[in-house]
Amino acid sequence: MISMTITWPHMHIISHNADLQKQTHTQRHLQPPPPPPAPAPQQQQEAAHPQVLEAPWGADISALPAECIEYIFSFTSPKDACRACAVSPKFRAAAESNVVWERFLPSDYQAIIARSSSPDILNLSSKKEIYLSLSDNPILIDDSKKSFFLDKSSGKKCYLLPSREMSIVWGATPQYWSWISLPEESRFPEVAELNLVWWFDISGKMSTSILSPKTRYAAYLVYNLRSGACGFDGPPFTASVGTVGAEVYEQTVRLGLFVTDTSRPNQREDGWLEIELGQFFNGGGEDDELQIKLMEIIAGNVRKTGLIVEGIEIRPTKGAGQDQ
Repeated sequence: MISMTITWPHMHIISHNADLQKQTHTQRHLQPPPPPPAPAPQQQQEAAHPQVLEAPWGADISALPAECIEYIFSFTSPKDACRACAVSPKFRAAAESNVVWERFLPSDYQAIIARSSSPDILNLSSKKEIYLSLSDNPILIDDSKKSFFLDKSSGKKCYLLPSREMSIVWGATPQYWSWISLPEESRFPEVAELNLVWWFDISGKMSTSILSPKTRYAAYLVYNLRSGACGFDGPPFTASVGTVGAEVYEQTVRLGLFVTDTSRPNQREDGWLEIELGQFFNGGGEDDELQIKLMEIIAGNVRKTGLIVEGIEIRPTKGAGQDQ
């Protein structure tokens, strides 16, 4: 009994002391940290007016010599160079320099112009004028066997192969096809007019070595329809585009104006119609033969007349550039 009387209060005191230590430890952790010391007046002023750190090599391109700015612009695009003209007089002078526009022109542009009927283009006052002239005014080359021009946004080479240089089934038979002159409409001395056929088959070919490398191209049939044309709103034709021994792009198209599917032709600025026949990628470095063909799927079912063929145009797809 004596041992119990002595032991119980002692245990109670130990428990009470433990609770006090636990409570004190908890309160110590719950107290908010002391506030940081007030910054010195100089630190307050720097915080209110922070300094902007500049890169050690500088970020103002206009401070560079004109030759350096020209070199930088030469790695952009014709569209970017034209936009740079609005930034400042110094940018304008650099963006319009011969150094920049010589880079945008094909490396063999002088040789191409020399094969044309307009060699005086080389006498224009600047490389930019030569570029814009080749973009806005196609030139005939190789005794009118091709028409050459530049894609205005990229500087890529473009060609129009005339109908006289194409293979047209029955094209030498006046009963079926005629060769007419349209000086106010066509850039070529003559174009092919379809009189009457039941079987339609035309094709063209071109060396890929004359095209811009690393560029995705599309081939278009450039044509018109007489008011009484018929036979082109019915069954579709098969179009194929590709190089010999490589993958060939095929699709069906209709040349008529009264079609509702995606193959509907587009009206060009020069007054002709065009319809895409297919696309291909020109890697460059090899002399492959590009073949373009348009023919009927089922022959002899529909009478066709009233078609005028100017040729097949090869130009880059929209946004075409390198490695596409």
